[in-house]
Amino acid sequence: MKKILALLAFCSLFAISCSNDDNAPVGPTPPEPTPENYTSGSADFSNYVALGNSLTAGYSDGALFMDGQEASFPNMLAGSFAEVGGGEFKIPFMADNLGGLTLGGEKLEGFENRFILSFASGSPSPVRLEGQGSTEVTNVLSGPFNNMGVPGAKIYHLAAPGYGSLDALAIGAANPYFVRFASDPMATVIGDAVAQNPTFFTMWIGNNDILSYATSGGSGVDQEGNLDPSIYGPNDITDPNVFANIYNQLLQALTANGAGGALANLPDVTTVPYFTTVPFDPLDPTNPDFGPQIPTLNQNFAGLNQVFAALQVPERSIVFAEDAASALVIKDESLPDLSQQITGALMQGGLDAGTATVFGMLYGQARQANENDLIVLTAQSEIATLNETAFASLQAMGLPAANAGQLAVNGVTYPLEDQWVLTPDEQATVLTATEKFNTTISGLSDQYGLAFVDANAVLTQAASEEGIPLSDGSSVTAEFATGGGFSLDGVHLSPRGYAIMANEFIEAIETTYNADLPEIDPLEYKGLYVN
Repeated sequence: MKKILALLAFCSLFAISCSNDDNAPVGPTPPEPTPENYTSGSADFSNYVALGNSLTAGYSDGALFMDGQEASFPNMLAGSFAEVGGGEFKIPFMADNLGGLTLGGEKLEGFENRFILSFASGSPSPVRLEGQGSTEVTNVLSGPFNNMGVPGAKIYHLAAPGYGSLDALAIGAANPYFVRFASDPMATVIGDAVAQNPTFFTMWIGNNDILSYATSGGSGVDQEGNLDPSIYGPNDITDPNVFANIYNQLLQALTANGAGGALANLPDVTTVPYFTTVPFDPLDPTNPDFGPQIPTLNQNFAGLNQVFAALQVPERSIVFAEDAASALVIKDESLPDLSQQITGALMQGGLDAGTATVFGMLYGQARQANENDLIVLTAQSEIATLNETAFASLQAMGLPAANAGQLAVNGVTYPLEDQWVLTPDEQATVLTATEKFNTTISGLSDQYGLAFVDANAVLTQAASEEGIPLSDGSSVTAEFATGGGFSLDGVHLSPRGYAIMANEFIEAIETTYNADLPEIDPLEYKGLYVN
């Protein structure tokens, strides 16, 4: 079935050209001579270790790769620290700039190559780089490493023995990135970090304890009240008490030798491009594949809308406009399920039992999206396409192929499933968890006398219309692909975004430790990888 709308006008997105970034170096230019007033203050940067997840590792464009690792904010900080006594900063580099992983020579599922900007279709769009990467998980690197960022790690993973075990990887209990550089299969991330006796550390952890729930459209579980992380699902939100207890344990270990450090809180993930790029109303009546179908669609939904009215839920009515953009049809699991009532009412109206049952099943929790719903970035490839699974299921229920196809168009006749939409109730769950985690982080930074970085405020500013101003008069925003702050996966920062974050760390460190450090120039880093 043809896709019946063009979801994203990438040509217009890229009318704001990123050409100024094409020749920008991935890494910093050689530093200027150190001014006499640069000082470490009361901090000791001689052995700096960074803990965290993908945001610490330098993950960008949906993958971890060498250029991104060099452009990680800890590597930038290490360059600044080097001017005031900082030492070597070792990174567990990937083997190439593709970003994919192999296991036993075979491509490891779920660890794909990075996105690049492709013009093959005539308009710019993100596509995965082709080819098989040369980063083999079983080729264990010789450490120790100063950048201990592990993409995908949640807070409890940092203290989990076996998180770097190849055997545990086979059952999904380990992380292939940590397998590559763990000191021992049963080592912990925090154990390998502390073993280096760091004099200074940064820690930005906890994003994944919320993010995976959000990016999956709220398909996980809020585990508040459940203190056993071993039974959490991959998309679940970590219990706030588990988060607080483990965070405190990590800090106890890191500061036992008197080390200083800086902590960053967690952003409101719903403000990143992954959730703000795809509109709730992308159905364009001028699209020749959709517009002519609108009268028929409205006629077919008329009987269902009468049932909604009779059930006193007229707000669930589905109507497509002929003179304006229309909202997607979505499934909202927070709504009462009216499947049986719809089926019964349609049968009373003369519809055969089989068809009435199908309508009840499809639209029992359906409504059209509104401005309060967030459609995830990955939904762009699903909207207005045939849902093959739904098509097969409808045929199995006895519908002819033609009818099954008409009722299986994602977001039009088949309600867009939960994984593609973050509803207001799910957003509230994300916000509540974020606030609780951030209260813990700020409280512990005070308790331990550590620098505190308000990453939430920084990325909220990036998401504003004004963005974050730069020295050349431009600004960095959270606009997908053109804003300069985020990479093509819509979640992780670009090198320029990481440079801005590095400066936030520097400012917080200077305040807490009475230091004076070289700042990073974000303009020396790419706002977008274009090849």
